[in-house]
Amino acid sequence: MLMKACRLVVVACLALLVASGCGSGRSTPAAGTPTTYTCCDGEDVDTVYQPGQDMTVNWIVRPGTDPAAKPAQVELTARLTGPYGDVSGLKSAAGGTTRPASGEVTFEAQPVRPSGAAGERPVSVIPIAEDALPGYYNLIFGVHEGGGGVSGASVVRVAPKA
Repeated sequence: MLMKACRLVVVACLALLVASGCGSGRSTPAAGTPTTYTCCDGEDVDTVYQPGQDMTVNWIVRPGTDPAAKPAQVELTARLTGPYGDVSGLKSAAGGTTRPASGEVTFEAQPVRPSGAAGERPVSVIPIAEDALPGYYNLIFGVHEGGGGVSGASVVRVAPKA
């Protein structure tokens, strides 16, 4: 019983130290948030494209809150892979539950490396080949920095050439 009471006192003291900050009393200013990039304007994905067109991916920029912070080296990537006959086939192939479509092709934008300048609006341009088949394409986009990154995907439709 005495041992249990001692443990409670020790735990309570540790909790008090942690809650009080257990530091020198000086607080350090909170670091600002970095500039972030996400894909993309809804219109970019909702547009139905035709073979021979360029798909533009307008990256969304959320400026950081620390103007003195040096911008990180960021690389933005985007590519279309397909075609698939329907969205469920695209999702099954992307999820690895079925094999990719036969004749699958990839159209890729050159990587974009934004400078982090105020007001900058980076754009990736994916050239869709003149002979691209109609169907659903997987738009795969990524934001890479400092050896890590995040990626995502969306569905884009390419119509038969008019």
